[in-house]
Amino acid sequence: MLSLSMDYFKDLLELLQLEREEDRLQYRQLTEKSTVSERRGNGLTWYPIAIRGSEMSRGDYLTVEVERTSHLEISHKLRYGMPAVLFGNHDPANDRVEGTIAHLSNNRLKITLRTDELPDWTRDGKLGIDLLFDDNSYHEMIEALKQANDLNTIENALLRNILIGDKKPSFKTTTFQYEIPALNFSQQQAVYKILTANELAIVHGPPGTGKTTTLVQAIKALLKQENKQILVCAPSNTAVDLLTEKLHQEGINVLRVGNPARVNERLMALTLDAKMHEHHMHKEVKKLKKQAQEYKNMAHKYKRNFGREEREQRKLLLNEAHKIMKDVGNTEQYIIDDLLTKAQVITATLVGANNYMIRNLKYETVIIDEAGQALEPACWIPILKAKKVVLAGDHCQLPPTIKSNEAAKKGFNHTLLEKCVALHPEAVTLLNEQYRMHADIMEYSSAVFYNHQLQAHASVATRTLFENDYPLNYVDTAGCGFDEKAEGTSTSNPEEAGLLMKHLTALVNELSSHYNLEHFPSIAVIAPYKQQVYVLKEQLESSPELVAYKAYIDINTVDSFQGQERDVVYISMTRSNDKSEIGFLADIRRMNVAMTRARKKLVVIGDSATLAHHPFYGNFIDHAEKLQAYKSAWEFM
Repeated sequence: MLSLSMDYFKDLLELLQLEREEDRLQYRQLTEKSTVSERRGNGLTWYPIAIRGSEMSRGDYLTVEVERTSHLEISHKLRYGMPAVLFGNHDPANDRVEGTIAHLSNNRLKITLRTDELPDWTRDGKLGIDLLFDDNSYHEMIEALKQANDLNTIENALLRNILIGDKKPSFKTTTFQYEIPALNFSQQQAVYKILTANELAIVHGPPGTGKTTTLVQAIKALLKQENKQILVCAPSNTAVDLLTEKLHQEGINVLRVGNPARVNERLMALTLDAKMHEHHMHKEVKKLKKQAQEYKNMAHKYKRNFGREEREQRKLLLNEAHKIMKDVGNTEQYIIDDLLTKAQVITATLVGANNYMIRNLKYETVIIDEAGQALEPACWIPILKAKKVVLAGDHCQLPPTIKSNEAAKKGFNHTLLEKCVALHPEAVTLLNEQYRMHADIMEYSSAVFYNHQLQAHASVATRTLFENDYPLNYVDTAGCGFDEKAEGTSTSNPEEAGLLMKHLTALVNELSSHYNLEHFPSIAVIAPYKQQVYVLKEQLESSPELVAYKAYIDINTVDSFQGQERDVVYISMTRSNDKSEIGFLADIRRMNVAMTRARKKLVVIGDSATLAHHPFYGNFIDHAEKLQAYKSAWEFM
C-alpha cells in the first residue's frame, strides 16, 4: 500500500513541476524585454500609482497603501497574497522593493514591503507595482504533496488512502433526523450522506441544482451534530465569497480569511482584518502603533550628517520602536486567536487554507466546493487538516485551467473530484432536480452528462420568454460559405457573428412587444474563441437597433460565464472549415457549461458540416430536429 501512495504522489509532484515550469515560462515571455505599458496591458502592472499612506507592520515590515491613478479600465491579475514589487522609473534595476499584496479593493491596494521605511527614490518620479511570478502557491502545493506522501498518523493516513483508492470510505449506520423543509429529496439525501460519512462524501451538483443551498444546510446540520469548527474552501475567491455570504445570512459565525474578490461592506465585515478592527483590544494596538511610529519619526531626524552620539540616540529610538512593534504582534496574535476560537466556520481559498494565521489549525470536517475546477495538489493543502472531507462540484463542467500541455496529456487535468466519483460511487449523491432551465434546454445535457437523471422543477420546466416561443433553436450555417478565419492562436467567423446579430435583433424586437425596458430579459452571447468575442462586441457596437438594449447583453467566452445564468443564451460555434476540425470544442464539458447557462431560450449557431462529425454535436443537431428546433441559416438571410 505504501509503495502505491508513494508512486501516486511522486507522479503528481512531477506533473506539478511541469505545470510550474510552463507557468514560469509564460510569465517570462510576458515580462522579459517588455515595456511598462505592455506589462500594464497584460494585466501585470499598475502604473502610474500614488502612495496614499503607510504603517508599520509585523516583523518590522512596512505596509504601504497605493492607488492606480490612470488606465483604470484595464483589467489586471493582481490578487491578495501574490508577490509584487514597488518600483521607480529613474533606475529600474535598483529602484525596487519586493513585498506581498496584503489587501485589494477596486483601484487601491496595500503591499507589505520587506523594509521598515520607504526608500528615498519613492519621493521622486513615477512609481508602479509589478506582479512577480507566484511561486508561493506552487511551494504550498509541493509541500502538501510531500506531507501527504509522508503521513504516519492513522486517521489522516486512512483519509489519504481512501482518496487515492487504496481503501473504501465508511458510513455511520445511525439515522439522523434532520428534515430540512427547504430542500428537495436529492438535496436532503446529500445532507444525510455528509452527516453519516466518516471520511468522505461527494455532492455532485449539475447546473442549477442548488449545490450552494445544499452545502449551507449541510454545514448547519454538521455544526448541530458535531459542534466543531469547519473549514470551507474553494479554488477561487469568488466561490469562497458566495459561500461566506450565504453562511452569514443563515446566522453562522463565519470568518473569511484572505481578501475577498467581491468587495462589498457585508463581505468585508466578515474578514479577519475587519473583525480585528472591531475587537475590543484593537484600540490598544492602534495606540502602540502610534507610539512606535513616533519613535521612528524621531529616529529619522538623525538620518544624515550625525555623529556618534546622534547615532546612538537613533539606535535607541529604533530599538524602542521595534520593541513596541513586538508588543503589537503579541496583542494582534491574541486578537486573532480569540476570533478564530469563536468562529464556527472558517472560509478561505485552497492555498489560503495555509495562511499563516490558520496554518496550524485542524478540523473535524473540511468542505471543498467547486472541486471540479480545482487542481488536485491544491486540494491536498486543506485535506491534510481534516478527519473528513466533503467534495462538491461537477466534473462534467469546466475543468481547471492547465498551462502545460504535457502535464494535461499525462493526466494533470483529471481532478480529485473526478477520480473520487469513479473510485467511490457509494460516497456520491447526485442533485437531480434543477431550478434554472426549461426542460427542452436541459434534456440533451441530462442525457449526455447525467445519464438522463436530471429533472426540471415544475417552476421552470415549461417557462418561456412569451407564449408559443421555442426554448431551443439550432441555426445551421452549412452551405452558407461562412468560413472561419485563423487569428494568431485564436479563431473568428465574422459572417456567423453577423448572422447571430441579425437573429438577436429580430428576437429583441419581438421581446420589446412583451417587456418594457425595466424588466427586459438578460441575454448572454457566448463564443468559445476570444477573437470571435471581439468580433461580436464590435458588431454589437455598430448595431443601432440594439443600442437601447446593450445593458442587457453580455458577450464573452464560455469560461467567463461559468456559474452564471441568463434568460437567453446565444452560442456562436465559430468553427467552419472543410477539414471538420473543431479544436478545443472537442472538450464537450465546455459546451455543457455554455448550453446550461440559459433559463428560457437557447440559440446555437454553427456549421453542421464541420460540427456533426463529432458525435456530441451530431447528436445535438438530431435532438434539435426532433424538437422541431432546427432552422437553416438561409431562412434568416
